[in-house]
Amino acid sequence: MTFPPTAIMIRIFRGLAIAEAFSWAALLVGMVLKWVTKTTELGVEIAGPIHGAFFIGYSVAALSLWAKLRWPFRVALLSGVSAVFPFATVWFERWAGRRGHLAVQAGEAAPTPAQETAGV
Repeated sequence: MTFPPTAIMIRIFRGLAIAEAFSWAALLVGMVLKWVTKTTELGVEIAGPIHGAFFIGYSVAALSLWAKLRWPFRVALLSGVSAVFPFATVWFERWAGRRGHLAVQAGEAAPTPAQETAGV
């Protein structure tokens, strides 16, 4: 199985971490509207599937980076647990970045902007 360049995988992972957190916020607002104010179920009906898609995307990206970057099991476990708690994916992404778990390895050069546009 071939992976895309590491720099692109990291960028996708970071974007999914933020999107997953925003979708959590939308889902929480939807749940308040449904269960607390009892005004509408529309928020849950819209935000639920969106959050589910971002959750799955984040999980796949985390598993891919675990394999590609050879994360220790503890780091991979933290990435999975962070997807369960609201907004924790952003914390994990920042934590992993500070500790070098989201860095391009020495053997692989980051793609140039022209390569990214061309999909190379």
